[in-house]
Amino acid sequence: MKKCLLLLFLLVSCAISAQQDTLMLKFNEYLGYVKKYHPIAKQAQLTISIGQAKLMKARGGFDPKIEVDYDRKEFKGTEYWDRLNAAFKIPTYYGVELKGGFEQVEGEFTNRDEFLPEDGLYSVGVSVSLARGFWINDRMATLRKAKFFREQAKADQDLLVNEVLYKASLAYFDWLQAYNDAEIFRDFLNNAQVRFEGVKKSALAGEVATIDTVEAKIALQNRALNLEQAKVKLMKKSLKLSNFLWINDVPVELQQNVIPDLNLEEEIDVTLEIMGKPLDSFTLENHPKLKSLNYKIDGLTVDKRLKANRLLPTIDAEYNFITESPKQLNSLNTQEYKGGLSFRFPLFLRKERGDLKLAKFKLQDAQFDRDNAEIEIQNKVLAIYRELDSYVTQNELIDDIVMDYNTLLSAEERKFSFGESSLFLINSRESKLIDAELKQNEVQNKFFKTKANLFKSLAVNPENL
Repeated sequence: MKKCLLLLFLLVSCAISAQQDTLMLKFNEYLGYVKKYHPIAKQAQLTISIGQAKLMKARGGFDPKIEVDYDRKEFKGTEYWDRLNAAFKIPTYYGVELKGGFEQVEGEFTNRDEFLPEDGLYSVGVSVSLARGFWINDRMATLRKAKFFREQAKADQDLLVNEVLYKASLAYFDWLQAYNDAEIFRDFLNNAQVRFEGVKKSALAGEVATIDTVEAKIALQNRALNLEQAKVKLMKKSLKLSNFLWINDVPVELQQNVIPDLNLEEEIDVTLEIMGKPLDSFTLENHPKLKSLNYKIDGLTVDKRLKANRLLPTIDAEYNFITESPKQLNSLNTQEYKGGLSFRFPLFLRKERGDLKLAKFKLQDAQFDRDNAEIEIQNKVLAIYRELDSYVTQNELIDDIVMDYNTLLSAEERKFSFGESSLFLINSRESKLIDAELKQNEVQNKFFKTKANLFKSLAVNPENL
């Protein structure tokens, strides 16, 4: 697929950093574009539309209906019969159906019970399900379940959006770590280059042994190798980040002059909307996953009630006033009617009892899922809060370690300038400092990812993106 230049996208949305040839992609702007344009985020919006469509379909079960049945037979100039039967029916929420009808029959070979006035016969009446289907029937159950599905779809949308923003956040954090690692190796490569030039000049002047230039060159080459490896890693993380960058259904490629926000810690809580959420304020009532499972349980409860109702016999009663003068209300006479009663009941109810048992099992299974999810979410959130407290301490410790290694390296370089140390000790101190700074980036990355895990566990769908 054709890819756009990110520069066109970032000129409008990204802040220009201190360097004139670079652009900063801020975390909140990045997630804002992910939420607005990413295909998965758009797909999440379809769940709401699907829920609305199912609700409309369910309401269609209560739409008024017009039925027309016309039958005619003519053979060898003889009209055998000409039958017209039209009806207008209005289903109601409970097992009651209102209907009006018109019948007209002509012909030489019609049945005696089909004798009707010449202008036809009108009827208006009602049919009622007295047992099965009165308090709940297929139309009612479908409508109720559709309403629950619509609400469940809203909760599922929050979960889908939260999931894609969570994965996008992890990609941003990895990109930030890879960028910081590359900057570390770039800085120390410059130091190694300066040191190599200095040792080389000192060796030519006879102030140090020539072999020191070899050691300085090896250190320079190691730093260059480390930087190249860091560049490859940064390139991979940049491409992974690009998977989440879309504009108007077109994927966007991250350009090399785009850099992450180096002060991310100051805005990550605000962007993910997890700021001001202490542990004692955490509740499970409004968690989207639990809401989704609860709506699923509500739908299965309706299904169980429907299956239980089918254990009742089918008793359908119908009563219709009939008249040949519908415009005259006084023509409706209780002595002139058409009615009936039907009764059906299977003797063993094995199918109905089996359906009810299956419905109960499905309901119990969903309840077990809800109870298990509730405990998992609660324990996971508690663990994440404690993990965040630990990472605050770890960040303080690693910052002190980096500071102390910097002090040791500075002291060793000062001693070397007085001729009291060696290049080997300087390289050793510098390697320790590099490892400490890389560890600092790693701890910071884990700290940010833990915040993203809290964001996912709380299933937040940020409103301000």
